[in-house]
Amino acid sequence: MPNQREKFGSRLGFILAAAGSAVGIGNLVGFPVNAAKSGGAAFLLVYAFFIVVICLPVMMAEMSLGRHTQRNPLGAYNSVSGGNPLWKIGGWLALITPFMIAVFYQVLTVWLLAYFVGAVSGNLAQMADPAFFGTFINGPSVFGYLAVLTVVIGFVLNSGVQNGIERLAKALMPTLFVMLIILTIFVLTLPNALVGVKYYLIPDLSKINPEVVSNALGQAFFSLSLGMGILITYGSYVSRKESIAGGAKMVALVDTSVAFFAGLLILPAIFVFNPATDTSELSSSSVSLVFTFLPKIFLSLQSLIGYVGASAFAATFFLLVFFAALTSQVSILQVPLSAFQDELKFSRVKSVLSLGACAILLVLACTVSFGMVTYFTEFTSYGGATKSFFDIVIDVFYDTILPLNGLIICLFAIFHWKKANLNAELAIGDDKFEGSFTQKYVNGALGTVIPLVLLLVFVNTVCIKFFGFSLTDYM
Repeated sequence: MPNQREKFGSRLGFILAAAGSAVGIGNLVGFPVNAAKSGGAAFLLVYAFFIVVICLPVMMAEMSLGRHTQRNPLGAYNSVSGGNPLWKIGGWLALITPFMIAVFYQVLTVWLLAYFVGAVSGNLAQMADPAFFGTFINGPSVFGYLAVLTVVIGFVLNSGVQNGIERLAKALMPTLFVMLIILTIFVLTLPNALVGVKYYLIPDLSKINPEVVSNALGQAFFSLSLGMGILITYGSYVSRKESIAGGAKMVALVDTSVAFFAGLLILPAIFVFNPATDTSELSSSSVSLVFTFLPKIFLSLQSLIGYVGASAFAATFFLLVFFAALTSQVSILQVPLSAFQDELKFSRVKSVLSLGACAILLVLACTVSFGMVTYFTEFTSYGGATKSFFDIVIDVFYDTILPLNGLIICLFAIFHWKKANLNAELAIGDDKFEGSFTQKYVNGALGTVIPLVLLLVFVNTVCIKFFGFSLTDYM
């Protein structure tokens, strides 16, 4: 007999847990990197547009489907569609996508754990050296950190929704946000920071192109955990006393605020520590950009609080960012974990062990994709470039599949589950939903504008990533 399904203990717990799934490496690393290479304010403008116009309705659809069915993505699609094989594809994509995203996410989380240990050990000066990052990710110590992280993730997942995920998010999310604001204020007082602020906040509309649009939508979906089945799964743990529309808006607000301040921290820092930076050079920015500039920011604090104080502040910050990444990782893994429990009737312990066994080889392949093993570093070629195994996972499951999964949930909610059923679920716990602007917009946009935008972005992303051209090249 299946166990009674867990629930979040409170509305705040759900909001912080869902925000915790969203706030992580996507906000604190991915967003600043994408903003840097995609025109700064031009990217920010498109990103904000997508959050409000596209992402919020998709969030509500995913969470509503989860609460209505009380199932994981595969079970949710099967339950509503009656096992229709066409819609089952959507369920499988929403299950496989988070699993593969968790694979590359684990590698990035390992790096954060290592930087925390480095700061605690007093290695802040070495970490600020641009060569440190490349040396570390190709060194043997990365496997030790990977082993530790795997054990920690397994422990949290095995603790359950309330005792594991919700408790972790409640303790850490507010502290991280406060520290982020403090660091941002400090950076903005440094010489030349205003150049970065202008790049970040004053848009050059000529920089908006199909690649920027694709990057912005991919970042918005990834940042809010859309298209990964997370919000379907989290929706299944939400009490019927809570407002899904209200919760979705709060999650989006918290998530976007963290991303905004992360950009306001990192982009000015680029110009502070390298005043000769040409904005055209930023188009090749990568994850290493953040791992290089954060230690430099902390190191500059030593003039105020000494080297030990700067190291302590860095250690605290990296610990909190690590935990933010950890909450995201366990949230992502909760999707396939829920499928093991719902569909295969596995216990939580057996589900955690099975999930780990499925993921370990893929995680290792990503870990050695940065020069350690040539086979995985130069795994294949497409789009006019050589791609590592890590690149493939990101290109397929981060940049490409997320908009497709969003398109599928829109079509499914409106044309198969039907507007009436979606409205009925959204009205539960929300007396003001019926007849509101939110209802009218969600009903209208999910079946028209949003699917069209997602389809165009998906097709254009495939063309750009895998074939080296954009649809606009022929317009």
